[in-house]
Amino acid sequence: MKYEIQKEFDEHINVANSCGRLLKDIELTTSLCIDSINIGGKIILFGNGGSAADAQHIAAELVGRYKRERNALPAISLTTDSSALTCIANDYNYDQVFSRQVYALANKEDTVIGISTGGTSKNVIEGIKAAKKIGSRVIGFSGKGGGDFNNLCDINLVVPSDITARVQEMHILFGHIICELIDQRFTQN
Repeated sequence: MKYEIQKEFDEHINVANSCGRLLKDIELTTSLCIDSINIGGKIILFGNGGSAADAQHIAAELVGRYKRERNALPAISLTTDSSALTCIANDYNYDQVFSRQVYALANKEDTVIGISTGGTSKNVIEGIKAAKKIGSRVIGFSGKGGGDFNNLCDINLVVPSDITARVQEMHILFGHIICELIDQRFTQN
């Protein structure tokens, strides 16, 4: 059992170290988010399963606070409205659960973050396409080579791993780094 536990730690550390090549893209992503907030926009996030939980987690850190006291910041996760999700899935189809919400809620001033461990989730891709049509800034959090996100997103933060758990761990790390930098920018003195 100790060997398996150590193996998990080692995989995590190796993947985290390999994400160092994404520093410039994480910095640019953060700048886009800050710019959106400064011009009256918001951060919109969405994904499925664990990625849905990550979207909710990051949005909550921005609306509440991450580490520092500051004003609430405009962020929303499209995975939290069960009535909208089930209505859209029933009346249209599940592939449209995010795009319909993006069309209803997003503006060109917003930064939209789609999260998918492989960059291939059809409903997340449709949400990203909707955000592009609106003119929002579009960020992808992906892994496993980036999938369709590579051709759709303004920035795609691709975790260099095919292991879903490692990709998800890095996605929440990216979110925390972005929240930390946003916190620093908007902290009250």
